[in-house]
Amino acid sequence: MVHTRRRHSGFTLIELMVVMVIVAMLLALAAPRYFGSLQKSKETALRQTLSVTRDALDKFYSDKGKYPDSLDVLVSTRYLRSLPIDPLLDSASNWLLVAPDDPAKGALSDIHSSAEGLGRDGTVIREW
Repeated sequence: MVHTRRRHSGFTLIELMVVMVIVAMLLALAAPRYFGSLQKSKETALRQTLSVTRDALDKFYSDKGKYPDSLDVLVSTRYLRSLPIDPLLDSASNWLLVAPDDPAKGALSDIHSSAEGLGRDGTVIREW
């Protein structure tokens, strides 16, 4: 009687380890690019949000002769559809509000992000 060995199908530990190393190497190459592009898109969105909000502040001043008392006034008077959201902080309540030099002109003439750190171009984010 001849005994035939039946081979079990499956992967060996070495084969699994090789695959895991390859996947880890691919992730190590792709992750920095992904997170870099994510940060770049947030910074671009922040610059656009600041531009649109500043434009609304200027239009409000041009129409009313003074700046609004808050961002809520821009929304209630329909200069903005909704409160702007800072994409770096994912919040609509953490803006740095700047008053005009003359208090008789209103309470809010400019906004800045309150996010810490530098942008990808090396400038301080709070100064944008």
